[in-house]
Amino acid sequence: MVSPLLLSTATLLFTLDLIGTFVFALSGAAAGVKNKLDPFGVGVLAFVAGNAGGVTRDLLIGAVPPAAIKDWRYVAVSLLAGGVTFLWYQSIRRFRPIVLLLDAAGLGLFAVSGTQKALAFGVNPFVAALLGMLTGIGGGVLRDLLVNEIPVVLRADLYALAALGGAGVVVGGHLLHWPPTATTIAGATLCFGMRLVAIRRGWNLPPANPAGLIVR
Repeated sequence: MVSPLLLSTATLLFTLDLIGTFVFALSGAAAGVKNKLDPFGVGVLAFVAGNAGGVTRDLLIGAVPPAAIKDWRYVAVSLLAGGVTFLWYQSIRRFRPIVLLLDAAGLGLFAVSGTQKALAFGVNPFVAALLGMLTGIGGGVLRDLLVNEIPVVLRADLYALAALGGAGVVVGGHLLHWPPTATTIAGATLCFGMRLVAIRRGWNLPPANPAGLIVR
């Protein structure tokens, strides 16, 4: 018999996963509205932003069919976010600080859950951390490419680095045989904290200097 505690934990993680999918889908739908796409295009970008990272990870580790395709609720949540954004885009913009906060939380959750899933499938710990980062940033990268923009994670923001930091905590805990729940919470908290500080202080990685000069 499955422990009620395990069932409740699994239910909580699944609920949080859907919330993260919804928040990321909002960003995809917003990109579609800004680029004046039709409702179908907005819906596609919403699904891509919310699920592409997880789908790519699942395909790479052999977890097929991917959860986002196997479970209709991921599609439903993504399309709901797309519809809400398409109809009430200006209202969504007014709540941008809250959306950014939820986005940071979603990034932390996706990074650690993606890493844990990769480790569970026997993936090398170093690669598992990279797959955790991919889970968090993959949707945003593909979203930007579809609207013909350089992905934000490649030119600004401590976004991918925050995801990798959270994933690294999970991998470190795995190698040291620490309790998975504790390392998952610690990794998600680190990622969330890094994103909040970066947003608040405007921290970015230094851009490349095409002139080849050292900027002081």
